[in-house]
Amino acid sequence: MIRVLNIVESITYGGVERRRLSLAKMLNKEEFELKIICTHYRGEIPERIKDCGVEVIAVGKLKNIFDWEKHKKVISVIREFQPHIVHGAVFEGVTMATVSSVFCRVPVLIIEETSDPQNRSWRGNLLMRLFSFFADAVVGVSHASTNYLTETLKISPKKVHLISNGVAIPREVSEKESEQLKATLGIAAEKIIIGSVGRMINDNTKRFSDLIKAFEMLIRKGLNVHLVLVGDGPEKGKYKRLVQQLNIEKSVTFEGYQDDTAKYYAIFDVFSLVSAHESFGLVLAEAMLSKVPIVATKVGGMQYIVDHEKTGYLVEKQNVVEIAQKLEILCNTESLRTEMGKAGYQKAMGNYTEEQYVKRVKTLYSELLKKKKIANI
Repeated sequence: MIRVLNIVESITYGGVERRRLSLAKMLNKEEFELKIICTHYRGEIPERIKDCGVEVIAVGKLKNIFDWEKHKKVISVIREFQPHIVHGAVFEGVTMATVSSVFCRVPVLIIEETSDPQNRSWRGNLLMRLFSFFADAVVGVSHASTNYLTETLKISPKKVHLISNGVAIPREVSEKESEQLKATLGIAAEKIIIGSVGRMINDNTKRFSDLIKAFEMLIRKGLNVHLVLVGDGPEKGKYKRLVQQLNIEKSVTFEGYQDDTAKYYAIFDVFSLVSAHESFGLVLAEAMLSKVPIVATKVGGMQYIVDHEKTGYLVEKQNVVEIAQKLEILCNTESLRTEMGKAGYQKAMGNYTEEQYVKRVKTLYSELLKKKKIANI
């Protein structure tokens, strides 16, 4: 039995924690025993992880890298659990994983870069490079992440591994359910629905404001469109005020956080994510698996996920006019939406499912364990 300790920051409802849920669900219980350490958790995902028989341990927020009280809690878990592998993700998780693994001499240490850290300080870069020195492998979740690791941090490409994020294949949604959802939202059947999904935390990153402004241009041009925004966060009020200022309240629906997003992807005719920074963009993969064409900004991992003019369009960040232009093309051309949606589905099925993600992680675990002559799995 291979014991694996995953260490992350918080477990709420983001992509990192969803991938830990994938590992909890899909790694063979006869081969692997998992535990997860985090700073804190809340919501439905940690409960689903526990339902898979995986213990989730909260140690409290890491104040800084020298927060020895938190490190001691992690060390205590390691001494009791005796993991063969410690797998740390997110900067705080990487910090706890590295410090504790070195102290306890854990056989295999993996650290994971889950972002495209454009604005990380030189101290943060220095620490990440230092942590990589102790790691047996450094994982990047996208080409943007691995480029950061090899080009900015100058980590040897031999140590860096690309393991693209993967998402659960959305459930089937019937035409009747889609019609009912549109009726509930008050959206006429003939409307072209533009959708987006994401946390409304920091507009400097997610730029939902740019999407709203681009959408208002479509309204002024007379397009028969409706915008549905799924997600929650402190910026939501700001976006609602912007919609009011632009006088488009009747054409925009805010749906808040939804655990079941499949039914929303099913009613979207076009999906758009126009972030200024994005390491991967899990929602792009989800939309593609729902056969929805994309308009996304050419940043981070998104520029590798979306094939320009094949599965959707890539636009320059914060270019509201270009966003509107590409949305207009897709809204006006049903055949193009269908063609791009099918191409996106094929690419996502071949690259971005959670089954493929878990398979690649297991392969990495196996390779590292064999190198250490610990196990043959």
